[in-house]
Amino acid sequence: MNLHGWVDAYLDHLRVERALSPNTLAAYAQDLSLMLAHLPDNKAVETVKLDDIASLFTKEHERGQSARSSARRLSSVRGFFRFLVKEHVIAEDPTSLLDRPKIPRKLPRVLSVQEVDRLLSAPVIHTAVGQLHSAMIHLMYASGLRVTELVSLRVSDVDLARGLLVVRGKGGKTRIVPTAERALDHVRAYLGTVRPNWAKAGELVLFVSSRARPLTRQGFWKLIKRYAVVAGITLNFSPHKLRHSFATHLLERGADLRAVQTMLGHADLGTTEIYTRITGDHVRNTHRKTHPRA
Repeated sequence: MNLHGWVDAYLDHLRVERALSPNTLAAYAQDLSLMLAHLPDNKAVETVKLDDIASLFTKEHERGQSARSSARRLSSVRGFFRFLVKEHVIAEDPTSLLDRPKIPRKLPRVLSVQEVDRLLSAPVIHTAVGQLHSAMIHLMYASGLRVTELVSLRVSDVDLARGLLVVRGKGGKTRIVPTAERALDHVRAYLGTVRPNWAKAGELVLFVSSRARPLTRQGFWKLIKRYAVVAGITLNFSPHKLRHSFATHLLERGADLRAVQTMLGHADLGTTEIYTRITGDHVRNTHRKTHPRA
């Protein structure tokens, strides 16, 4: 089998064995396609060496590729060659001596509580569309969901009585996440008056449009960015900032870091710890105001 064939086999492995999401698979496929385009067409998989891969990243660096993108691409390529080693196709991973680019740790920008309040109030809830949008935005902030997790929710995933959601995260991992009663009130209103008129019989997905189709990730991006403008939010807004704000606001009010990690679905606590750097000023100010010797 040639290189192209082994790349296809690896992508099949990621889809079937590791159950990666379509978006993640597409990113892997794009990274590996760039590697294939860089290597000669007739290159045998057994003959790929360190220099062949290193020259790809050198060329990408010269084109102005960011360290973050290079690190992600190296992860994709390295995963592919480790798969080949595991399958006994090659003896050694040619990427093993390549250093991962150092990525400057950027602090995510978050919304203030006042900005979140304005965003949550932006949909006009006396309309059917407004009820749908309000339920989605409230639920996303109340539980710190990713957009894909939000639009993938099924009716059966929402436990209205106990205030819990069953969320399918990255890699097909499932977690139980608490949500707020106020968000559930908006979901109940949507379920009671809007969804019965819009959803087709047998539709499992919770959030559907007036065209009886599940809301898409791209569709939600467009609508929430529109509401951000209505709410007067001036920073470069994306839906993920609502997830960052959820974590930051919890930690500012004394939430346990491990609990926030579980709610966000982070595999590594270090990913969650970045939010503690955002809340540092808040913690210092609290100490100054409340400690008897401050």
